[in-house]
Amino acid sequence: MIRTIEWADSAVIMLDQRLLPAQEVYVSCADYQAVADAIRSMVIRGAPAIGVAAAMGVALGVKYADASTPEELDRHFRRICEVMASTRPTAVNLFWAIERMKRSYERARPGGVDAIRLALTGEALAMQSEDVDANKRMGRFGQELVPDGARVLTHCNAGALATAGYGTALGVIRAAVEAGKAVQVWADETRPFLQGARLTAWELAQDGIPVTVITDNMAGHFMHLGRVDCVIVGADRIAANGDVANKIGTYSVAVLAKENHVPFFVAAPVSTLDLSIPDGSRIPIEERDPDEVRKIRDVPVTSPGARVENPAFDVTPHRYVSAIITDHGVARPPYSESLRRLAAAAPSS
Repeated sequence: MIRTIEWADSAVIMLDQRLLPAQEVYVSCADYQAVADAIRSMVIRGAPAIGVAAAMGVALGVKYADASTPEELDRHFRRICEVMASTRPTAVNLFWAIERMKRSYERARPGGVDAIRLALTGEALAMQSEDVDANKRMGRFGQELVPDGARVLTHCNAGALATAGYGTALGVIRAAVEAGKAVQVWADETRPFLQGARLTAWELAQDGIPVTVITDNMAGHFMHLGRVDCVIVGADRIAANGDVANKIGTYSVAVLAKENHVPFFVAAPVSTLDLSIPDGSRIPIEERDPDEVRKIRDVPVTSPGARVENPAFDVTPHRYVSAIITDHGVARPPYSESLRRLAAAAPSS
């Protein structure tokens, strides 16, 4: 299994996804600020992976905070959580992980500083392990929707690299292959950060799963020719009504899939659900550095005088989503009912 993120007691180790596929380099983050910077700069990315990284960053920060009493530690803890929460606004798993660490902190606080540190380390490691297990369950549920011989289109990277291991959308594909199904993948390149071309293609090649990279504006062409059997994507936040925030360009793919009668599936753990918001209009959309669009590997690809906008995500209305695959089952319309049932069935932490 691809090592996306690991706890090394005195540091958090991450595979630097900015350098793939050319270089396989691991970054060592020795303090919580470095973990936050790694999340912000996309050393690590993908909603579930961001959640695990944030939890480990909180645990690391508390472990080395200069405090001998819970009262002294409280101030450090609040600051650490604030820094982590400021990194990526769209991925709800980030905030879910921070809230879970806060609950762990409060439970351990009566035992003193050492008990808090031990509890937070254990909680972060539990999240890492639980994420892999959740992805494998999601894969088993989702692979039943993938027919033998399917040609699956995916957008961005929702694989092991976007999680603690195995993957969400790619986890469904992996599970289908493990079930003996012949699956081929179309990978949208996913401008401007090229997660599909760089990361999804690399992951699938590692597993020996046939993959063909296409530019983002080719997806409709291949659907129209009948060469796509289903679409499977991940998600960074899912509203109560089933509206889905995912990497920019997902909405376009969903509209094309609807027009061409291609099933459009979303794979995400229950921790990605945000039932506190009624619909996708409430989801904050991260705006990233315009230079990610202006340049590729520091090589300019447009006029330096051109104005650039760079939203990292878009929202796909629920009417375009055929099913949402979670680690607790498959939700179908009406999502306001099915998602709430799945969330209620999930164990609380």
